[in-house]
Amino acid sequence: MPPPPPRDFFGRDELIEKIVGLAENMRPIALIGAGGIGKTSIALTVLHDNRIKQQFGDHRWFIRCDKFPASRIHLLHQLSKVIGAGIGNPEDLTPLRPFLSSKMFIVLDNAESILGLQGTIAEEINAVVEELSQYNNICLCITSHISILPPGCDLLDIPTLSVEAAHNTFYCIYKHGDPPNLVHNILEQLDFHPLSITILATVAQNNRWNTNRLTKEWEKQRTAMLHLQHNKSLAATIELSLASPIFQGLGSNAHPLLEVVAFFPQGINEDNLDWLFPTIPNRADILDKFCILSLTYQSNGFVTMLAPLRDYLCPKNPLLAPLLNTTKEHYFERLSVEVSPDKPGFEEAQWIISEDVNVEHLLNVFTTIDTSSSNIWGTCTYFMRHLYWYKRQPVSLGPKIEGLPDDHPSKPTCLFHLARLFNSVGNYTKSRQLLIHTLELWRKQGNKYEVAETLQIVTIFAFLPSSSTAKS
Repeated sequence: MPPPPPRDFFGRDELIEKIVGLAENMRPIALIGAGGIGKTSIALTVLHDNRIKQQFGDHRWFIRCDKFPASRIHLLHQLSKVIGAGIGNPEDLTPLRPFLSSKMFIVLDNAESILGLQGTIAEEINAVVEELSQYNNICLCITSHISILPPGCDLLDIPTLSVEAAHNTFYCIYKHGDPPNLVHNILEQLDFHPLSITILATVAQNNRWNTNRLTKEWEKQRTAMLHLQHNKSLAATIELSLASPIFQGLGSNAHPLLEVVAFFPQGINEDNLDWLFPTIPNRADILDKFCILSLTYQSNGFVTMLAPLRDYLCPKNPLLAPLLNTTKEHYFERLSVEVSPDKPGFEEAQWIISEDVNVEHLLNVFTTIDTSSSNIWGTCTYFMRHLYWYKRQPVSLGPKIEGLPDDHPSKPTCLFHLARLFNSVGNYTKSRQLLIHTLELWRKQGNKYEVAETLQIVTIFAFLPSSSTAKS
């Protein structure tokens, strides 16, 4: 008998209806997605659906592909066992065909364990799975991290939960405390990822934490809370992908590149691979394989990943991640162009429009690690110059810049460009305040040229009408 369906299951009604419809028409189906996204739960819900029971009766089978060695012989042995053929070690499907004549619904769960291999073993396994998918009386349902599938499969990318379903999933387990808005913030940071929500709710419930305590623990531990029990944790599902032959076959650059994708909130812009990773010749192929493995996904031209995966895979110490540091230098070099309409490279500097979130995160991290580096703070000024011309908006770096010691050599320049940004978004009071502070610092340093430049800007801003937006 197959395992039972999940007891509480939210937000998948339309998806279940679609899969059941495909199964009724005997279409081979593939449920593809990251670990913990809910593929197995969906497959089991479909397997126990009343319409599926009516069509397939007791001929509904469930095979866990990660529970036996990846070989044709072992796959055929499991198939023989579940369909009741009683043939010990069939060499191929030939002796099993008489037992495959009834209408059947067969789930191959965690099929990434047997698909996507290399060499003769892969060819043999793929031949068996492909032949099964061709039977008119068999509906084959595959759940997998990877999208290497038999031809003709209807591929369904499994999404994360809706907001409502995420809350229902959490509160089905967690019975302590309000307010729900605090919980919502955490669930949102988890990208509404089903397994992460379930584990978080279980940890909070077992520890009898109220919502305030849960929030404090989340602020301290974040997704470390999701890796406490390896056999039930998100870590286990991620490591399954990292151990796959596809990932292992990508070479020594794969894991460092995955760390870089995990580090940046937006992921990696596919248009910028050439200047971000010039020393990795097969960079595009590696990123494509990450998507095949469901470690990443494509969004608005970026290769990115779900927040729980990002937290798990992100380098714990950025200074010890060589490729990340090399990527940082490429960003810094790209930013170091003098941005002005009458200077070369002005049009090219528009790249910041799509990369501002990544750059600001990079600067936030490395200004925290090393507050004394003039190179990093100098890059902050270049970043603000880029924003001033191309994407006028406040920056989260502001409090850090204002918090620098007054004798820090980079502070007046950073304050000056921060003031320009504030002026460009209409906050004239703050802009003038920062300019006056900048003026004081230049006077202390005895830099008469900068004092004169800043005085000129202060004077211009002082006489601007409140509706003006000035450029200096």
